[in-house]
Amino acid sequence: MQLSSVAADPQRQAEVARLAADVMPSGLKATTHIFTETDREGVQRVIAKNAADEQQVKCVRAHLLEVYSQVLKGYFSGSTHIHGAEMSGPGDLMTSKSGQIRIDYEDVEAGAELNQVTSDVRLVNALHQWFEAHLVDNGSAVMAGHSQHLGHGSMPKQ
Repeated sequence: MQLSSVAADPQRQAEVARLAADVMPSGLKATTHIFTETDREGVQRVIAKNAADEQQVKCVRAHLLEVYSQVLKGYFSGSTHIHGAEMSGPGDLMTSKSGQIRIDYEDVEAGAELNQVTSDVRLVNALHQWFEAHLVDNGSAVMAGHSQHLGHGSMPKQ
């Protein structure tokens, strides 16, 4: 599946940015979100636009750790709050059984990334739809990644 370059209208993007402030401590304007798809993966990388801003980097990492924790439990409430309950992808992802999707977290330069892997075609498609919805709604704060730049995360110690 190819990530879209189609963007939502400016009014929709403004609404998404407003709602994102409820969920993301770092905000959309201070970060870049990179979504990369492969045959079995979805990688979400979030980096601070100013890599020297340690507070912003901490906020990004805290946010992705929270997303990591929620996804492990099958919760996508942050995404659905921002993008709406009808957002593509989370419905199928929430119905996955334990172990069907592996999610890894990794700190990266100026931020963090989540790597979600599954061999279930239905869930791969749901991940890709979820990423597509982010790309359409978030405008210039997000971009499609390239599979050759994928990192290999590791789960945080618990």
